[in-house]
Amino acid sequence: MGKRSSWRRHLLGRGQKWEGTGMGSIDRPDVRRPGKVTPLPVTVEEFEAARPRLLSAAHRMLGPAQDAQDAVQTAWLRAVTAPASPPVDNPSAWLTTVTARVCLDELRARRRRNEAPLFADAVPAVEPAADEAFLRTEDVSRALMVLLSLLTPPQRVAYVLHDLFSLPFDRVAEVLGGTVAGARQHASRARRRLGPAQETPERTGAADGPDPRIVGAFLTAARTGDTRRMLQLLAPDCVRDADAALLPPGGRTTVTGAADIAAETAHFRDRIAAVCTLSAAGRPLYVIAPGGHPLATLEIGTAGGRVTRITLRSVRADGRFAEARGYGTG
Repeated sequence: MGKRSSWRRHLLGRGQKWEGTGMGSIDRPDVRRPGKVTPLPVTVEEFEAARPRLLSAAHRMLGPAQDAQDAVQTAWLRAVTAPASPPVDNPSAWLTTVTARVCLDELRARRRRNEAPLFADAVPAVEPAADEAFLRTEDVSRALMVLLSLLTPPQRVAYVLHDLFSLPFDRVAEVLGGTVAGARQHASRARRRLGPAQETPERTGAADGPDPRIVGAFLTAARTGDTRRMLQLLAPDCVRDADAALLPPGGRTTVTGAADIAAETAHFRDRIAAVCTLSAAGRPLYVIAPGGHPLATLEIGTAGGRVTRITLRSVRADGRFAEARGYGTG
């Protein structure tokens, strides 16, 4: 039998044989009353039918494929060990809620550990398990996963459940352990944080976004440390704005002038080399992710054939992540 079948046997009682009782439902032995069985809130068939959706949601909430698989397995184990209850009316929604709670716990634990896990595609497997292979076929871009990593645990869970999986806010509030208003606020904050900061036409000189040709040329020069070419592309009054967490001690959060910006950019060309491109809210956004670890987001504004503004935002709210990756050092 395949890995998925053995995994299913592992979930179903760790070697115990659980008998079906009519209409395909599965009961578990009740250790408190020998000879009796306790009904499960969902059947194995219902869980199997919901598994792809659960994996999709967990993947978006947690990132790595293995973490998503573990979350779904934990959700099933919670189902089979839950107190006796009648079958639920909506098994898929119930399992999604349980899985989301598992993911929320893991996201909070990561934050306590100050952990930034690698993305699934950064840890290739020679023979991926069936569930991991499914996740790799998902239309979930690396860019989206990086953007989601910018959110707090409640924001990420609220956004994924409501905006991506259409769960009503009352169910989201149940997962978060708060109010419906609070769940709405978390999702709203997530949307604002995921959308790149909108520059005004007065600052950029263009309301329809930066010129991709200018941005591409600047990034090419930045990756090679070509200061002369950068000076040709930077507006004389260009502004670089960055979070303090991304800078060396005493570094300036705002730098004005093409010469200073070009010199600084050349100094950090190894970080620019780790930039991947994405689109958010219809505008270009770039993520600096050395070794697959998201470090910062980069926005570039243009006007009149020149780069007018560069904005760097740390993925993490504190500076420890930046220090751990060596950004702003040396």
